[in-house]
Amino acid sequence: MTEITGRAALRAGATAVVNESYSFACMRCGHGWEQSYEIEHHTGADGHEFVLYVADGRIVPSPLSRPACRHCDGHVVRIMRPGRVASARNAAHRERRVPPAGPVEAVWEPDDAPPPAGRHHWHLSDLLHPFRRAG
Repeated sequence: MTEITGRAALRAGATAVVNESYSFACMRCGHGWEQSYEIEHHTGADGHEFVLYVADGRIVPSPLSRPACRHCDGHVVRIMRPGRVASARNAAHRERRVPPAGPVEAVWEPDDAPPPAGRHHWHLSDLLHPFRRAG
């Protein structure tokens, strides 16, 4: 998820560059995407350190502060480790193997027959018994 690049990759004024990738999922519309960032560490003229997030060559806001969905502009976005969206898409496109349907044998038991040993035949009244008021 995090990789520190060598000195040759530093931009003007950056003391270090860290590469991070994240997966995002919008909880409003379900859209998912992944993005990689170069996080540049800088020291300002006043001596305070700050970072710049760079995605696709452009400085962008931190994806951790207030991410927005690219599809619906919603702000309820889940941030996950990289690869989660791709693995979900791959799982969705995999061929699902469903066993062929065949005849099903149903066992007929008369209503007044006792349940087989070790099995209890549940009735709605049995399930509601704990909720009955005493007295």
